[in-house]
Amino acid sequence: MQQKGLMIEGNIAKQLLLFSLPLLIGNLFQQLYNTVDSIVVGNFIGDNALAAVNSSGAIINLLVSFFMGLSLGASVVISHHYGAKRKDEVEKSIHTSMAFTLLSGVIATVIGVTITPLILKWVNVDPEVMADSILYLRIYFSGILALIIYNMGSGMLRAVGDSKSPLYFLIISSISNIILDIVFVAYFHWGIAGVAMATVFAEIISAAATLFVLIRTNQIYRLHIHKIRFHKDIFLRMVQIGLPSAFQNAIVSLSNVIVQANINSFGKIAMAGAGSYTKIDGFAILPVMSFSMALTTFTGQNMGAKRYDRVQQGCKIGILMSVAITAILSILLLLFAPQILSIFSANRAVIQVGTTMMHCVMPGYLLLAVSHCLAGTLRGAGLTKIPMLVMIFCWCICRILWITTMVALFPDIRMVFLGWPITWILSAVILFLYYKKANWIPNFK
Repeated sequence: MQQKGLMIEGNIAKQLLLFSLPLLIGNLFQQLYNTVDSIVVGNFIGDNALAAVNSSGAIINLLVSFFMGLSLGASVVISHHYGAKRKDEVEKSIHTSMAFTLLSGVIATVIGVTITPLILKWVNVDPEVMADSILYLRIYFSGILALIIYNMGSGMLRAVGDSKSPLYFLIISSISNIILDIVFVAYFHWGIAGVAMATVFAEIISAAATLFVLIRTNQIYRLHIHKIRFHKDIFLRMVQIGLPSAFQNAIVSLSNVIVQANINSFGKIAMAGAGSYTKIDGFAILPVMSFSMALTTFTGQNMGAKRYDRVQQGCKIGILMSVAITAILSILLLLFAPQILSIFSANRAVIQVGTTMMHCVMPGYLLLAVSHCLAGTLRGAGLTKIPMLVMIFCWCICRILWITTMVALFPDIRMVFLGWPITWILSAVILFLYYKKANWIPNFK
């Protein structure tokens, strides 16, 4: 049977674009999924509830991004074997990945539900919104197994070149979330609990759809429930590749939690305004994330097929496409910043904080695109330690040093916001130098 989704020959630009487009649309719906929560909360419940939802974002990302980093290891291993057309190894990789997913989901649920109050206190959540924050976060964590199943399953499909199926699942899930948000909050008046429950139900729908496709496919990556188990050699390889990314994601997310704590110290208006902007931020970096993910799969398959020339060509083309689209989006968002932010809240102070954050952060998006594309390429080659070290140094250590020092010297929230673009620029420079100077392709095993 001919393998679908192979990208080891043919027009690189076309392949990256066609693979990235569903990811871009999917990420758009994912961001819409998250944004609707804030819109519904801000307009139907109030600024306190909006602050409560926004205060949870960095915490959710911390735990979820750790397991997503580990899932990257699975995706890279699968794409290598798929590109090399090793059927037995693809099958072992799929079932080992799902075994790890189920274990991870249970652990994440227990940890999340148990320590929610402690974490929220640690990040200086305003006492006025503490009760709502705890309620929202605990309900969210109760359904995190479904989220992890969807992300791992989608990673499996993308590893074999299928970026369309995850898109369809996400569209269905996003529409379900929007409908349930409105029903639970506007009609049933369940408040912030209704928003959290809508999210959990939508995640269950996307997880179920992902499993359905993996179980019913007739391709070599078909999932057989009775075969789900750990294969030691495959699992160790996944951990070897995925752990650095997981560690990086966790540390960077931890730094963002610390950043969020600094934002929280400026009060609930700052929490609501900055949190509202982060929803817009998610739309602005859609091309960045999409092309990075595409390059990881593209690189993984071509490394497996020993097409090293295509790896380097793909990285260059991916960077150019990502930067161009990001620039266009950034300009559009800058032109209509206040109008967009007013969707979340009519409070002028909230809108002002969000607009200020946009003006500080957005100029750095072009270098963020370069960072992510270079990192995606290196991860696809199995070299996950380099992006880990660079991003921990830049996005964690340097960012925290900047914020700690500058906020103490100049107690202005803009000093917090500038921590993002400055550290993105630094990471882009370091990764570019490594990519150009290091003899990294021969190091691939």
